[in-house]
Amino acid sequence: MATSAPPSGAVAPQGLERAIGRNMLLVFVVGDVLGAGIYALVGEVGGRVGGAIWTAFAVALLLAVFTAFAYAELVTKYPQAAGAALYVNKAFRRPFLSFMVAFAVMASGITSAATLARAFGGDYLEAFVSLPTVLVGIGFLLVIALINARGIKESIRFNLVLTGIEVAGLLLVVVIAIAAIADGQGDAGRAFDFKEGESVVGAMLGGAALAFFALIGFEDSVNVAEEARDPRRAFPRALFGGLLIAGVIYLTVTVLASMVVPTDVLAASDGPLQTVAGTGPLAVDAKVFSAIALFALANGALINMVMASRLLYGMSNEGILPSVLGGVGTRRTPLLAIAFTTLLGIVLVLTGDLGDLADMTVTLLLIVFIAVNVSVLVLRRDPVGHDHFRTPSWIPVVGIGVCILLLTYRDGEVFLRSAILLGVGALLYLLNVALTGPNGPLDTRRLEAVSHPDVGPATGAGPVQRERRRP
Repeated sequence: MATSAPPSGAVAPQGLERAIGRNMLLVFVVGDVLGAGIYALVGEVGGRVGGAIWTAFAVALLLAVFTAFAYAELVTKYPQAAGAALYVNKAFRRPFLSFMVAFAVMASGITSAATLARAFGGDYLEAFVSLPTVLVGIGFLLVIALINARGIKESIRFNLVLTGIEVAGLLLVVVIAIAAIADGQGDAGRAFDFKEGESVVGAMLGGAALAFFALIGFEDSVNVAEEARDPRRAFPRALFGGLLIAGVIYLTVTVLASMVVPTDVLAASDGPLQTVAGTGPLAVDAKVFSAIALFALANGALINMVMASRLLYGMSNEGILPSVLGGVGTRRTPLLAIAFTTLLGIVLVLTGDLGDLADMTVTLLLIVFIAVNVSVLVLRRDPVGHDHFRTPSWIPVVGIGVCILLLTYRDGEVFLRSAILLGVGALLYLLNVALTGPNGPLDTRRLEAVSHPDVGPATGAGPVQRERRRP
C-alpha cells in the first residue's frame, strides 16, 4: 500500500542517473539472491533438518520476506544509496550505532566470501586436484583480490559471465534430477523425512537459520535506489518478486536433490549438487559440473569482496574511518581497503569451517535486519513529501521477533567470533576519533554519504566516489 505525506516536503535529491528500469531491477535482485550459497550449503542444511531440506529453505524464505517489507518501505521513503546505515542513522542519529551497522554489513560480505572460499577448496575442486582446503581458500581470496584490484569494469564483466554460469548450473541440476526420478532412481518420500531425535519445528528452524545464507542479497539492492526509475513502484515489485523467483528455484533444487541423493551423502559433501548432477541417465561428468560450481563460488565471493572493500573505502573517504584505508591505486581501485578486507577474509578462512562462517554471515545480517525493522517503526514519525510504500506495522514487529528467534539457533562460538569481528570495527572507529578529534567522525551527514558499493549482475553499477571531505 502507499501513503502520502504533506505536499510541502521536498523530494529527496537525485544525484545519480536513473537508468535502472523495473525489469532490470527485478533481475538485479534475483541475481543478488540467487548465488553460490545453494551450491555450498544444501548438504549442511540437510545435516541439520534431515531429508526435508526444502522446508528449511521455505521457512528462511518466509522470514526474509518479513524483512523485505521493511526495506520496501524505507527504500521508497528514502530513495538514496547507503542502505541500512542510512535508515538507522535517520532513525537514531547516533553515529557510532550507524557506523556499526555499516561495518556489520561490510563484515558480512567478508564472512560470506570466506565461506565460499572454504567451499571452493572442498569437493568441487577435488574433481580436478586434491589440495588442502585452507591453502586453497587463501589462494582463492588472493585471486579475488587481484581481480578486485584490477578494476571495477573487469569485476563487472567477470560478474556478468559468472552469474549466467551459476544460473545455468542450477537449471542443469533440475533437469538431471527430474530425469533420474523419471528413470526410477531416488526416493520421493525422503523429501519429507526429518532428522531423528529433533522435533519438526526445531529441525526446520535450525535448518532455516543456515539456509538464510542462501537468501541474503535482496537487501543490497537498496543501494541502487538513486539509480532506479520510479523507485516507489519498482522496489516493492523487485524485492518481493526477486525473492519469490529465487525461492522457487531453491525449493525446486532442494526437493529434487533430496529425492535423488540420500541425505547423509549430501550432508557429508562440500559439493552436494555435484553428487546430484552425477546421477541418472543425464548425468554429467563430475569435472563439468564442478567447473560450473567453482565459477559460481568465485562469483559470489567477488561480489561480496567488491562490496566490502568499497564500503570500507567509502567510510574512510567520508572521515568515518582512518583516512589511510581510502588509498587508491593507479587503476583507481581502493587498494588498501581491498588488502584489509582480504586479510580479514584470510584470518576467517584459517579459523572457521564452512558451517561456522555461514552462521557468522547470517548472524551479522540478522543484527542488521533487527536494526532496520526497528528503524522502519521509529521513522513513522518522519513524514516525507512524496508517496511511498507502507508496510502494516505488525510486519516489522514480527520481523524483529523472527530475527531474534533465528539468533537463538547460534552457538556461543559463532557469537564470540562475530563479536570479535565487530570489535575490530569499533577499534577502528575509536582510533579515528583519537586521530581526528571528537568532532571528526561524529557528523551524521557523513554516514549518509558512504560510497555506493554494489556490483550487480543486471546493472554493472560500480562505486560512486564522492568528494573527499576532511574533518
